[in-house]
Amino acid sequence: MTHDAMRPSSLQPRTGETAALSTGGVVSKKKVLSWAMWDWGTQPFHTVIVTFVFAVYVTSDSFGSENTTSLALGVSTALAGLFIALLAPVLGQNSDRHGTTVRNWRWMTWLLAAVAASLFFIEPDPAFLWPGLILLGIGNVVAAIAEVNYNAAMDDIATAENVGKVSGFGWGMGYLGGIVSLLLLNFLFIAPDVGLFGVTNENGMDIRVSMVVCAAWIVLFTIPTWLNLRDRPGRQKAPRIGVVDSYKALWQSVKRIWRTSRDSMKFLLASALFRDGLSGVFTFGAVLAARTFEFTDAEVIMFGAAANVVAGLATIAIGTLDDKLGPKRVILFSLAAIVALGIAIFALHDAGKTVFWVFGMLMVIFVGPAQSASRSFLARIIPEGKSGEIFGLYATTGRAVSFLSPAMFALFVLIGSWVTGSDQTQYWGIIGIVLVLLAGLLLMTRVKDRPAVIDAG
Repeated sequence: MTHDAMRPSSLQPRTGETAALSTGGVVSKKKVLSWAMWDWGTQPFHTVIVTFVFAVYVTSDSFGSENTTSLALGVSTALAGLFIALLAPVLGQNSDRHGTTVRNWRWMTWLLAAVAASLFFIEPDPAFLWPGLILLGIGNVVAAIAEVNYNAAMDDIATAENVGKVSGFGWGMGYLGGIVSLLLLNFLFIAPDVGLFGVTNENGMDIRVSMVVCAAWIVLFTIPTWLNLRDRPGRQKAPRIGVVDSYKALWQSVKRIWRTSRDSMKFLLASALFRDGLSGVFTFGAVLAARTFEFTDAEVIMFGAAANVVAGLATIAIGTLDDKLGPKRVILFSLAAIVALGIAIFALHDAGKTVFWVFGMLMVIFVGPAQSASRSFLARIIPEGKSGEIFGLYATTGRAVSFLSPAMFALFVLIGSWVTGSDQTQYWGIIGIVLVLLAGLLLMTRVKDRPAVIDAG
């Protein structure tokens, strides 16, 4: 994973502040792989649970009508985003202050596994719709906080010259882990009439047992992460402060960023919009496939598997371009492509499954690179000792507007119903997500390629 060629000078930060990422250092392949194994290990939560299996299960006819379950999913996702916005920066800040990034990261990961296992108890009945969505929301909160620490660990395993490549490798490993887990669960439990251990689809048991397997996967495949990554010894610890003082410190950080690196704040705002739009693509993509395009459960899973292969390989490959061309160009091109493809899916939805397969598969080529380049863009301008706090703020700015994609999706489902007089207008939600992505794209065009390194304060 080492990348010996120096990044072009045009991509270097514009200030003399010390960034968390070193320059010209040697990257340990073992550490990079161990770091990326966390994404491989936790990806079943995102791929299997949030996107292609549990979300489809909990929004199926067994839990209520199409519009009822779609609106409930939008509301619960927005509420989870609010909790993430409130918690992520303070917990990330405390990890920095106490030098416990890896320890906190490990505990959040184990908690995520426990939430995944608890989904076993969600039976296919309308009475379990909200319990299922509440557990899904809790999992989203835990996963996001764990990801803050995952991102913060980059300053110990990457350099300024190869952070794009390392970031892309992590995202790519996640996508590939998603496809392997998805296919295994499909062929072992979901697709067969009688699966492994005699599991059938009676009372949703094939899906429910799959949730337990996801939990075991998370615990098992993140073991290399905890064996090979440690909190940096000797890192100075700051005094413990309370919750109120933590939010005061957060506000001081926001003012400092605005004062010393205005473009960094613009980037945080732009990325908040487009990352929420990208999240919406995953949150509602499989649900659209199942309800609007009438994919069977098996077809949804096969689409998810193919999408993860394409996304994983594209993200790993384009990570190299991130280091050569700069993350901003990767982000802009990727977002423009996704917006155009989203409009095409909406306009051609009556043409059936082929439209979703073709344009959906093209879309996933660009989702991972946009996410990875966004992370590497920020990693290049974080000062030493502030990774948890700034990535926590990164999560917060994203989650501060995380109600947008779910709310816009739900709003346009309702608008579609008013316009057409139909109660099957889920596909109108695509327009809501496209508008959020477009807003992020337009704001990103106003961000400079080389923001100043954020003042450490």
